Amino acid sequence: MQLDITITDSPSRESLDLITSGLDGFNLDAAGYADRRELAVLVTDPQTGKVLGGLTGRTSLGMLFIDLFYLPAELRGQDLGSRILAAAEDEARRRGCRSGLLYTISFQAPDFYVKQGWRVFGEIPCEPAGTRRVFFSKDLLAS
Repeated sequence: MQLDITITDSPSRESLDLITSGLDGFNLDAAGYADRRELAVLVTDPQTGKVLGGLTGRTSLGMLFIDLFYLPAELRGQDLGSRILAAAEDEARRRGCRSGLLYTISFQAPDFYVKQGWRVFGEIPCEPAGTRRVFFSKDLLAS
């Protein structure tokens, strides 16, 4: 059978759901369980309810994956980032996670993660020239 391969930057929700549920089914068959859950720690304005920033990721098979973490400049430097990250780690522990994984770019916040107890395990050069992706892990049970 001849199949088409399509490249897109806007996959449908149905396509994403099919891939997610397919992988969850594979994990269930291989590991005996599938526990993937989305995770978000959001900072909101209490007066408007508007989300101002936060962290997104997921937990799966005993691991916390942090995908995105953003705070606007005016909210940085107030220990808010540390509180958000700690909340994500605490929730991951409640979900049974033993470790965490994330990456950042060298011009973003690698020093922040080191201060929070995350350990660099790899770096890969990326664009723009002179920058790199910095990969971190953390033992959530040792924290």
